[in-house]
Amino acid sequence: MRHGKKINHLGRTAAHRQALLSNLASSLILNKRISTTVAKAKALRKYVEPLLTKSKDDTTHSRRTAFAYLQNKESVKELFGEVASKIAERPGGYTRIIKLGDTRLGDNAEMCYIELVDFNTLYTKEGAAKKTRTRRGRRTKKAEDAAVETTEAAAAGAAAEGDAAQEAAEKPAKKKSTRKKENDGE
Repeated sequence: MRHGKKINHLGRTAAHRQALLSNLASSLILNKRISTTVAKAKALRKYVEPLLTKSKDDTTHSRRTAFAYLQNKESVKELFGEVASKIAERPGGYTRIIKLGDTRLGDNAEMCYIELVDFNTLYTKEGAAKKTRTRRGRRTKKAEDAAVETTEAAAAGAAAEGDAAQEAAEKPAKKKSTRKKENDGE
């Protein structure tokens, strides 16, 4: 039974596992996206997310703690520079695991990408557009004013088109009414 076994040992000794996770974390911070197995990505997420949280507080102590985990000056500099400025307002969930459909050729291991969420521009633009709307659907004064302006603009545009638009609108209405009569007659 697997009771209380939270750490995936990844088939390695403790020292080997720490070195592996340190190198993967450094690569993730420097490259913003890496390809690895799903098991390693899940272990890496538990390892690197507390480091990313520590990077929000740029003190000597937090830098030394990050260096103790990463053992790489360039990745610590990148972590506290560019990465920390991008993730400053995010309250956790800094990484994303994207599973790939194919498996590794040699051992058939499931492969995936692990990436820093704020550095993928494909998802952030859509997320920003969705963020403006609330789930409750309540409307603010600005939203109501914008809605009123759009309806007024639509009404003005319809009036400007004139009789041609009215004739075009009447023709499909006549066709629909004749079809209903034919269906009712049968």
